[in-house]
Amino acid sequence: MTELVLRPLADAFMQVGVYVAVMVALFGALRWRYGDRVTDGLTRRRRLGPLVGALLGVSPGCGGAIVLMPLYARGKVSFGTVVAALTATMGDSSWVVLAWNPAFALKLHALLFAVGLVTGYVVDALGIDPARATQRRPKLAPTAAPVGLASASGLNLAASQRLLGGLLPRVPASTAFWGLTTPAFAVSVPVVFQLVDPAALTQALGGVDPYLALGVLGTLTAALIFAAGRGRLADDTLETAHARSIGATLRHSAHEASFVTVWVAAAYLGWQVLTTTTGFDGSQLAVTGIIGVLVGAGIGLIPGCAVQIVFTALYVSGGLPLPTLVANAISQDGDALIPLAAMRRHSAALATVITTVPAAAVGAALLVVL
Repeated sequence: MTELVLRPLADAFMQVGVYVAVMVALFGALRWRYGDRVTDGLTRRRRLGPLVGALLGVSPGCGGAIVLMPLYARGKVSFGTVVAALTATMGDSSWVVLAWNPAFALKLHALLFAVGLVTGYVVDALGIDPARATQRRPKLAPTAAPVGLASASGLNLAASQRLLGGLLPRVPASTAFWGLTTPAFAVSVPVVFQLVDPAALTQALGGVDPYLALGVLGTLTAALIFAAGRGRLADDTLETAHARSIGATLRHSAHEASFVTVWVAAAYLGWQVLTTTTGFDGSQLAVTGIIGVLVGAGIGLIPGCAVQIVFTALYVSGGLPLPTLVANAISQDGDALIPLAAMRRHSAALATVITTVPAAAVGAALLVVL
């Protein structure tokens, strides 16, 4: 029971969740402090659009790409800038590889940046922009954003407190999450990086395994926060991409980290149960060769981050080859596609199709090189 169920749940939080939480909070604070300066400068230098778009897109999470979408809808940036950001972004699945192997993540994100940069400039050079076809038409009333986009799509604190009421009475969900993340991070770093023997920690605490206990409790708390947010696929919105305070940044960070943790836990648990009960090791999947590349690129067409997180977690677990992962990473658009679709649906549809072209090309090239 412990190795089959509890261990994967603990690993999801201790190997991914705590690092995601710290990094999301850090990037969120930087975005809160400096984000407007980047976008203001971008609107004054349109030729640098794809460069800045790729830089914003390649930043972990979805917020960097999301801030460009209203700028494009208002005609402030080019379509190539949007495509560069969507090609470069790996959405919230970037947190999975960052927590698993930072050196590998750096190489992967460098490749995403380069592909996004080239794709964006090619799109602008070819003059592709669906919005131009509608510029001469009478202006219509703005399309109302979906409910999950108009609001913070994030933490419903009242619902979270009710769910957590029996375990953590009168403690806000985000506070409970960060209260667990702090000691979990302190335990995870020495254990994950093999700086201390886990058995020694267990013995020092009278037989209680802190890694397992904090990990399982952390994943369960993340699941409660995820449920309180109704499991929305969109963990980033136009509002949360521009958090107005550190408190709001931390609340959103708790929700985003919980979102990632839950889907990683689902992937870890499902994979562990599958391999333990059937002996299946992933080699039987049609995710190798050119078929695997096309599958990865095709899955990248699915909006949102949930499916992409599970797909990336399969790679981390050893279930996917590198070309398949790269094709998916380039093709996927994260949550940034959702607000774009709400404002410019034709542009969103064309953009997500365009990103699959370099995804398939680069994935196929890696098959030859590797």
